[in-house]
Amino acid sequence: MQLRHLQNYFQYSSIFAVNITALFNPISTFYFFQIYFYSFTENIIPAMEQLDKIDAKILRILQKDAKKTTKDIAQALNLTVSPVYERIRRLESMGYIKNYVAILDKKLIDRSVTTICQVSMRYHNEAFIEKFEQEIQNLEEVQECYHMAGQVDFLLKINVASLDAYHDFVKYKLSKIDNIGVLNSTFVLKEIKHTSEYYI
Repeated sequence: MQLRHLQNYFQYSSIFAVNITALFNPISTFYFFQIYFYSFTENIIPAMEQLDKIDAKILRILQKDAKKTTKDIAQALNLTVSPVYERIRRLESMGYIKNYVAILDKKLIDRSVTTICQVSMRYHNEAFIEKFEQEIQNLEEVQECYHMAGQVDFLLKINVASLDAYHDFVKYKLSKIDNIGVLNSTFVLKEIKHTSEYYI
């Protein structure tokens, strides 16, 4: 009878519902919440909980220097190479590690002018927003783009060679996107902190 009540709960109740019949029996109540908590942790708790301390250490090492070999990482963690290799492959397959890239010196490649551009749209219907998001992907000068909540709609990070280059970018590229109402540009005087690392 208790099992049938639990089956009925999971079949017909929403995540916030309570099986009243099961609550009157202390044994069934314990069994109910044990199953419910297991289901909750499997589906709701963020994936970060699946990482252990060794995984986190591996990710910290690779964020600082992705050229570190498996042997280097194993030595740093006082582990053998094989389990470290398997952990890295697992972190890649689970999506924790999205890519390995080279971080360039923007001054040496003549992209030293960094601009933060705030974009406000004239109209806020779905079609215009989607079109903006699609077209911004094609602008190579835009390094980052965020859809914002608040006074502006989009925040862009743009790196170019000079102020003249930024003027041309706005005039001939960015302003050509339909439905832009207001552009507000601010220029970086000095970079105080820049990192691609996430705190883990």
